[in-house]
Amino acid sequence: MRPVALAGLLLVTASLAAQTPPPLKLSGWAEASYIYSRHSAGDTIIVGRLYDRLQNRFTLNAFGVVLDKPYDPAKRSAGFHTEVLFGQNATVIKSGGGALDLGTQADIPHLYVTLNLPTANGSGVQFKAGRMPTLLGLEVIETAGNQNWSEGNQFIYVENFTAVGVSVETKLNRHVDVQLRVINGWDQVSDNNKRKSLMGRVGISPDTLTSVGIVGFWGPEEAGNDKANRYGVDALIWRKLGAAQLWLQGDYGREQANAALPTTTQDATWWALGGWITYDFNTSLGLALRGDYVNDENGARTSGSLGFPANTGQKFGSATATLNIRAWPNAIVRPEVRYDRSTLAAFNVKKDQVSVALGVAYLY
Repeated sequence: MRPVALAGLLLVTASLAAQTPPPLKLSGWAEASYIYSRHSAGDTIIVGRLYDRLQNRFTLNAFGVVLDKPYDPAKRSAGFHTEVLFGQNATVIKSGGGALDLGTQADIPHLYVTLNLPTANGSGVQFKAGRMPTLLGLEVIETAGNQNWSEGNQFIYVENFTAVGVSVETKLNRHVDVQLRVINGWDQVSDNNKRKSLMGRVGISPDTLTSVGIVGFWGPEEAGNDKANRYGVDALIWRKLGAAQLWLQGDYGREQANAALPTTTQDATWWALGGWITYDFNTSLGLALRGDYVNDENGARTSGSLGFPANTGQKFGSATATLNIRAWPNAIVRPEVRYDRSTLAAFNVKKDQVSVALGVAYLY
């Protein structure tokens, strides 16, 4: 199943000390970092990267404020979830439409209301409305909730970050949960065409050590075009193996021919595979390894994006190792080494690059 985002992790941690959680919860995080890669473009931008795109400088990545009013699944109830994000990270996850524009370094990635109707099994049916995080993939916007410090290529290139719309969610039994959403589109506050998009998920948990999530999506995503649909599927498998955890993610997408594609007269397809493994040596130290591969065979997901040159197709991937050091209360220190490679000479006329980084976050 998709992991709980950082905000959820913080709220769970904060409520452990109390028998009854408070009616309104405030939490959040602050994060800064440094990253270096000798193959950056113009000594400024590390090609293909998101939060870690700024070369050879100390970066104020994020200050996040999370406000939650939880609902009670056992009765008719309501709640809301709001997250406001300040810093360099907010710059690159903004949605189109401008309705939530707070400036170049501020955003509201989550803002939704939840209405709950109780059910016989006690899990309830939840109706959500607002801006919600995607159902796709493993990684989330809040980096401290991820296994690695940097965001992987699947998160950046084959998934949306957020969507505005409505969602119906429920747990059918202790093994199966379902979610269905009708949204304005991928990363759109205001719809950029006249038709809505769909996204749905089925989660299966055969036991407490294993879960499988399948997500499908369909709908037009290009501005002013109601006919060129984007559709595909995402699968995520999780397994706990003692002190280690393993995730495998696969993605496939297709977009019908339209003027926004590098080759306007043919459909574009892409697919991706990724794997993560984490191991906790003790409560203060853990290791996270990630490998990913993206086949953007028609350039639909990368042409001109985040420093990549205009292209009609490339294959690229990365390997990442991150230490997660939790030796200080409420803080996490994350040194990281990453290797990227592409079939294009995209990294300052090289086909590969190595970067080293250090991220530090405080959770409150």
